[in-house]
Amino acid sequence: MKLKRIITTAIQLRVVALAAATLGVIIALTPANTTTFKQEEVEQNKFIAIAAPLGNGARQLLILEQQSDTQACWSESGSNPVVVEPLLLQFDFTGICGRNTDSNGYSIRMANQDLGLYYRLSIIERDGEFVLVGISDRDRQAPPIEIGRTRGIHSGFSKILLEPGWQFTKRTFQGKTLGHVYLSSSLTPPAGIPTSFAFTDIANNVYAKEIQQAVALGFVAGFSQDNTFRPEVALTREQLVSLVLGALSKVPDANLNLPTEIATKPYPDVETTRWSAVKIGWARDNQIISGYADGTFRPTQTVTRAELMAVLRRAAEFAKSTRRLDTALTLKQPTTAFSDTTGHWAAAIISQMSSYCHVASPPNEVGTAFAPDAETHRSYAAAATVRMLDCVKQEF
Repeated sequence: MKLKRIITTAIQLRVVALAAATLGVIIALTPANTTTFKQEEVEQNKFIAIAAPLGNGARQLLILEQQSDTQACWSESGSNPVVVEPLLLQFDFTGICGRNTDSNGYSIRMANQDLGLYYRLSIIERDGEFVLVGISDRDRQAPPIEIGRTRGIHSGFSKILLEPGWQFTKRTFQGKTLGHVYLSSSLTPPAGIPTSFAFTDIANNVYAKEIQQAVALGFVAGFSQDNTFRPEVALTREQLVSLVLGALSKVPDANLNLPTEIATKPYPDVETTRWSAVKIGWARDNQIISGYADGTFRPTQTVTRAELMAVLRRAAEFAKSTRRLDTALTLKQPTTAFSDTTGHWAAAIISQMSSYCHVASPPNEVGTAFAPDAETHRSYAAAATVRMLDCVKQEF
């Protein structure tokens, strides 16, 4: 698998309203009063930021981590710029090297504030070198944040030298070190940046950042009447259809062309006047969802975690088909051997989606079980869908 196929540009963030009948309404952005994640110091020589070629002269940020000394993950040569060879492409680097290629794997942190929702990391060419900058997609007046530079141009992989005051750190959550890498600085961030959504009930939720990303993209929402997200509320089957179609609408160049009304019931238990009928019918016709053996859809029944994986796989395949690509999903990581999926109808799907940007993961990211028949909570549905979108983007 060529490295350039797994390096992604960040999905552009846009906030659009959803009907209150689906998953709530979007609330305003305000500064957070609490910090969900913390950071941990790391050995700086164990990490490297790389300007990786994407084609047509463009570059994308790649961060590698030397997790053990078993085998070198990269080599460096020359100067101005320092040329990097990603050696991890030559062996099974599981447990030896870490590789972060998109906004799920890295973000900016300044003065103990996570700016990942407000600034995206981008590499621009300027004055004979590549410069790593943070750029705001929400406020064009917001100043860019300069983080590092290559000090020269090279056609291949080049080392990004961080500016004074910047360093690598690792994200932590409730005392546990996560794989997410911060480009951190103690400098004060630009004034007026809202670093989080003012949900009052996700500060300690492991999916907090992905919930915020999902809301920013506009395919799920919070509840404005009390500024909550209600992360542990179970998702229904019709709500899942609405969520997934909303997410697919964020795929570049996707044109879902949903009709405004439906003439016949898509399923015997889904009336044409039901708020979700058009979406359910369209999703059925495009092989994104299916009903049960008795012909029903059961729109208000809660979604199991296994059903969520089946729908997200079909959604990813549909997204690829809109770009006339092979619909087979390109696996990104080793599969996870869950302890409770053997013999389950969705075992193969769950295994596949665990390798697809960790769309399938343990409840609350803890343990070895997947809990395939447990109900799907809004928090995990949002997080898994964000991961699916990011993984799809990597294949374009």
